[in-house]
Amino acid sequence: MPVIDRLADVPALVGKELGVSDWMTIDQARIDAFADATGDHQWIHVDLERAAAEMPTGTTIAHGYLILSLVPLLASPLLEVRDVARTLNYGCNKVRYTAMVPTGARIRARRKLLSAEPGSGGLRLVSEITFDIEGSERPACVAEIVTVMYAD
Repeated sequence: MPVIDRLADVPALVGKELGVSDWMTIDQARIDAFADATGDHQWIHVDLERAAAEMPTGTTIAHGYLILSLVPLLASPLLEVRDVARTLNYGCNKVRYTAMVPTGARIRARRKLLSAEPGSGGLRLVSEITFDIEGSERPACVAEIVTVMYAD
C-alpha cells in the first residue's frame, strides 16, 4: 500500500495497482444486518432453508450492494495520503456484479488508480475496485469509484 506525503504526488500513481486488502469472510450475520439496514429481505439473502434447496450455491448469497458498501473498509485503506483533510464519495461511474458471493465465502479488494484530476476543489480520483472471491475465477464485483480528496 502506498503512503504518500502530499496529495499533489498522487497523480504519479495513475495506472498502478495500489494494493490488495486482507481476506474477509462474508457471514450470515453481516448479510442479515445489511438486509435490516436496507429493507432488502429477499429470500436469496436471508432464507437459509429455501436457499439450500433452490440456490445454485446451496446457501444464501450476499447482496451486491453489501459487497459494494465494503469499499471504505477494504479498498480505501489501500491509499494513504498524509496531507488529506477529508475524502468524499463522489459516486460510481460503473458497477458490475459478475459472480455471486455465497455466505461463508471470503472476499478481498484490489484497487487500481485509473485517474487523478483536479476537480470539485480537490483532487478527483477514479479507482477500479475489484472484489475477488477466494477460489473463484470471476470476481464478485468490479466498480469504478470516484472520490475527491482535499488537502489540509
